[in-house]
Amino acid sequence: MKIKILKTEAEHEAALAEIEKLMDSAKPDRDRLELLILLVSTYEDMHYPIDLPDPIEAIKFRMEQAGLKQKDLIPYIGSRSKVSEVLSHQRPLSIAMIRRLHEGLGIPAEVLLKEPGAQLPVEVGIEWNRFPLAEMLKRNWLPDFHGTLANAKKQAAELLTNWAGSLGGAGLQPALLRQHVRAGSDADGYALTAWRIRVSQLAQEQKVPKYRLGTVTHDFVRDLVRLSYLDNGPLLAREFLLKNGIHFIIEKHLAHTHLDGAAIRMPDGSPLVAMTVRHDRLDNFWFTLCHELAHIALHFDGQDSTAFFDDLDHAGVDTCEGDADRWASDALIPQEAWQTANLGRRPSAHAVINLATSLRIHPAIPAGRIRKETGNYRIFDGLIGRKKISKLYA
Repeated sequence: MKIKILKTEAEHEAALAEIEKLMDSAKPDRDRLELLILLVSTYEDMHYPIDLPDPIEAIKFRMEQAGLKQKDLIPYIGSRSKVSEVLSHQRPLSIAMIRRLHEGLGIPAEVLLKEPGAQLPVEVGIEWNRFPLAEMLKRNWLPDFHGTLANAKKQAAELLTNWAGSLGGAGLQPALLRQHVRAGSDADGYALTAWRIRVSQLAQEQKVPKYRLGTVTHDFVRDLVRLSYLDNGPLLAREFLLKNGIHFIIEKHLAHTHLDGAAIRMPDGSPLVAMTVRHDRLDNFWFTLCHELAHIALHFDGQDSTAFFDDLDHAGVDTCEGDADRWASDALIPQEAWQTANLGRRPSAHAVINLATSLRIHPAIPAGRIRKETGNYRIFDGLIGRKKISKLYA
């Protein structure tokens, strides 16, 4: 047999046969034998990979090897009840648990992470008490914790690591995210991270079909925006997005985030649009929604970005944000229709309503655009739909 890289099953069988023949020989060619064994091993690793064991079964096997009882896992998992829940598959392993089990019991990280070749993420300097724990407890974001705020601060590292566990290793580490923040310099990164984790967890509870790349186009968004013509349009918008594989969550912003909305790539790759409705107006709702969809169309499909956080009151914008603003404006009202309407510098409410009717969209949309472009927020106050969103999403 000619020595070469094995590419077919027939070549694999021939190599096995020759290995057997050489091993039965009184004086085998050892160099040839070792080379054939290496070629067979390489072929089998590629074509017959051995599945990693279940992480919980690996933990139980290590317990049996070391003669450990469930109580002996408390230093690694956290409490007797948590140990019981983990071993019965009722609680997922958090990154903190995985790190301690790997370092303390020597269980390979790739087994605990269920990913061949995986390594634990490098820890960055997280100031745990900078998370808005008081507000998070008030909103019941940490339902498994029943102690005081003081105790929460003492246990912040473990408490928050476990809370973010379902999002994977980078859940609490903003530095590892390819994220973009449109906000002033006083935006609180820890509050933004907590809000992102919260909306991402809520999104994980939603059942959506697989998102198809290229779904979000101007035509797609214009079909969506026509729902604004209906009284319950913002509610129908959520259903429209979910049916197209796009998660949609409304969650009130946290202090010092100045946040209107965000476009987030979920761990499974599906997109999430999350909004705060801090300005409870229809014009703001529809523009923010279209702005976040613009990020999905322009900056997610086939690209590297994982999150955009937007304070749409923030005047300073970069190229990404400027492109998303223009894309959203044109999706809401096509440029040709806007120019044809010729609303001028002092348009009447009647003209605004006529344009909205011709496009079958809510008058709040052209009214809001005029207010924004002119900087005059005293006009068309009766058209922008104040206090409409909170009533629908109550």
